[in-house]
This record gives sequence, structure tokens and C-alpha cells, in this order.
Amino acid sequence: MNTQSLQRFTLVLLWLVFAAQAQAAGNKDFGEYRVHWSVLPSTFLAPEVAQANGLQRSKGIGVINIAIMKENEDGTLTPVGGQVEGKVTNDIQQVRFLAFRRIQEGDAVYFIAEYQYSSAELMTFNITARPTGAQQDLPIRFAHTLFSD
Repeated sequence: MNTQSLQRFTLVLLWLVFAAQAQAAGNKDFGEYRVHWSVLPSTFLAPEVAQANGLQRSKGIGVINIAIMKENEDGTLTPVGGQVEGKVTNDIQQVRFLAFRRIQEGDAVYFIAEYQYSSAELMTFNITARPTGAQQDLPIRFAHTLFSD
């Protein structure tokens, strides 16, 4: 398997892992755009998937994945690029800024960031996505608790 095929394979696996965590996923509709998110412990990633995507597998490190989708005239969704920024706040109001990086493979576009957490700690995410060419920010806010395995 060549490097490009391995990257494509690992990104597909990464997305499947994110998608499989339905209890840690959600989306918000903004009319023509929809922002999808998922959160999981980095230890849920297979070692080869984490390595291929530059992610650290460790207890206490979570991964957040954001995708910006645009609704087409036929109702289907198409991933779009843009910018994503945000912060996460723990239950004692300590704020950590998230360093999102863009991953693109074919038509798929994802924004991924890592953050530190303590097991059973409620984390509140405040994320702002801006699709390429859009004039408005798409703010999302949600809370989630991860548990170390």
C-alpha cells in the first residue's frame, strides 16, 4: 500500500471511529450550512490511525472533530473548507484554546484538535466555524464528559 493509499485508509478509519461515537457527536443546522462534531478519547484511535494523522494516543487526551457541510439543492450535504477555532472550558472554568488543523482527503474536509481532560470531567466546547466565502460565523456550544479507559 503506497503512502497516499495509507493516508486515505487511515482518514476513512478515523472518520468511522468518530462517527461510531454517536453519544459523543452532534450537529447544528444553520440553514444552508450544518456543523457536525464528535468528541472521543484519543485512546479509542488505533495506533496506526493516530500516528498517520499526527495525533497522540494517551489517557487524558481527547480529540474533537468538526466538519462544515453545505446543503445542496437536492438536500444532500457536501463538505466545505473554511476556518474553525474554539476553546474548551472544564468544570472549574479553566479555559484551553483549541488548535484546529485542517485535514482534507479527496472531497472530505475535517478540522481536528486535541485537548487535555480528567476522567469524568464535564468539558464545555465553544466553537466558531466559518465556511470559505461565507460572511457569517457559525457558533456552536456543547458540553461533553469523557472517561479514561
